[in-house]
Amino acid sequence: MVKDNNKVIDKSKIKQKKRLCFFIFFLSLLVSQTVYGKADLTTIRQKNLDVQPLDVASSEDGNMIFILSLKELIIYSSETDQIISRSALDSAYDNISYSEKNKTLILTGKSSKSLRIIRVEQIHDISLSGLPFKGPSDAAVTLAVFDDYQ
Repeated sequence: MVKDNNKVIDKSKIKQKKRLCFFIFFLSLLVSQTVYGKADLTTIRQKNLDVQPLDVASSEDGNMIFILSLKELIIYSSETDQIISRSALDSAYDNISYSEKNKTLILTGKSSKSLRIIRVEQIHDISLSGLPFKGPSDAAVTLAVFDDYQ
């Protein structure tokens, strides 16, 4: 015990109070509950498919949705709300993922122990009606887009 200004201070009681405070603090950290915020869910679009989907992947911008079903790959455009491509698959795949950087679909099958990588290239129709041209009117045209111009 120490006398200080006519008060008796017991050092062991002070240490006990500090320990109790730390114990309560750490106990409150362990017992704390996670609080979730509210979420507002709004259906943007709903489409009935004629196949049972096994897995789904999406482009980063959400414009293309890739639907994997039993031995079939379906590409759906959320922009036009239409199926833009259907492709038959020779093996049974059950997992799909899309790489935006490489523009590739990666399909894997557990039962068939197979991997398939598919390059995805978008094709756009451009109307040239009424515009001057050289050569045959039905000739194939290839456009190169340079989107990294500085």
